Amino acid sequence: MDLAFTPDELKFRDEIRAWVKDALPKALSDKVHKAQRLTRDDMQTWAKILGKKGWLGYGWPAQFGGPGWTAVQKHLFEEELAMAGAPRIVPFGPVMVAPVIMAYGSKAQQERFLPGIASGEVWWSQGYSEPGSGSDLASVRTKAERQGDKYIVNGQKTWTTLGQYGEWMFNLVRTSNEGKPQTGISFLLIDMKSPGVSVRPIKLLDGECEVNDVFFDNVEVPVENLIGEENKGWTYAKHLLSHERTNIADVNRAKRELERLKRIAKAEGVYDDMRFRDQIALLEVDIVALEMMVLRVLSMEKSGKNPLDIAGLLKIKGSEIQQRYSELMMLAAGPYSLPYIHEAMDAGWQGDQAAAAGLQGFPGGDVANATLAPTYFNYRKTTIYGGSNEVQRNIVAQTVLG
Repeated sequence: MDLAFTPDELKFRDEIRAWVKDALPKALSDKVHKAQRLTRDDMQTWAKILGKKGWLGYGWPAQFGGPGWTAVQKHLFEEELAMAGAPRIVPFGPVMVAPVIMAYGSKAQQERFLPGIASGEVWWSQGYSEPGSGSDLASVRTKAERQGDKYIVNGQKTWTTLGQYGEWMFNLVRTSNEGKPQTGISFLLIDMKSPGVSVRPIKLLDGECEVNDVFFDNVEVPVENLIGEENKGWTYAKHLLSHERTNIADVNRAKRELERLKRIAKAEGVYDDMRFRDQIALLEVDIVALEMMVLRVLSMEKSGKNPLDIAGLLKIKGSEIQQRYSELMMLAAGPYSLPYIHEAMDAGWQGDQAAAAGLQGFPGGDVANATLAPTYFNYRKTTIYGGSNEVQRNIVAQTVLG
């Protein structure tokens, strides 16, 4: 196993870094480095820039219009985007459903859906979780009943991330109640503009409506939108989840946020506190260890091995690291991170809003502190979504440890 980058890989990284420096709008990178709210237009702007370059589907093989990069090149690309402050690529289209369409979709489906994903023009949402069917995903109850050349879909999905922006949605639906729960699930693509589809935002602890309930009331879906075979959707779902959980590890964003943590600690005068430095050091060691695990996965891929059975390990460690750096940032800023006002996500620091609300007594807070509280609250989710860490530990015990 060789974890060192080759001269060609280092040259590739330099080329990516130069391109991102020229292509990434400074207003976007400033927002990302300060963890301010990104609008739909912000995310779509960057997606379309990448799409025009042919890099939104950066993990795609050349036969489907992707760059055909190696696993190491993909890792270096992700790292350069993260460290430059690029908005995170919304994964539902290019990272999650696209590989399923490539692997199991018909040629007509590939020609119909992949171009819009690759260009960044079409926003996709994920329809997996339901009330009572989160980690126990096999118990989904949203029903799709076939009537001639269409399915009639009824039910509810929940925790649909950024579903308020969705144009298309890939869904796990129940098409049979016979046999084991997993055997009656199908993978269906639904146009979110269809009559009977309604979206209800859910406000989270950070004040944002990042997730949504999605309801289906007698929604008609053409049979041609079924991926693969009926009642085989569980196989396709597992294929997708392996990509999702690897993506959730997000080691490159962790490296960027570690540097942000250090900047905040220095600005707030706690960087010289050895006790606090110990906590930063422990976090940095874990991030390096996570990166080494990711590089081991990439090394296995280069040698033709399938490393996806340890995707759960990446998810567990990556999500816990996200919670730790958000907590340490809060601790570094102390009381300056607490008087959170929703508008501060756009305005920078709470100054004008705090005065208008009569909140005196928190002068001098740095602009970097404005978003610390909402980020901390939001990241309570990371050990739950994508399969809770408790469930992931059981899977790892069964599939990796034996």
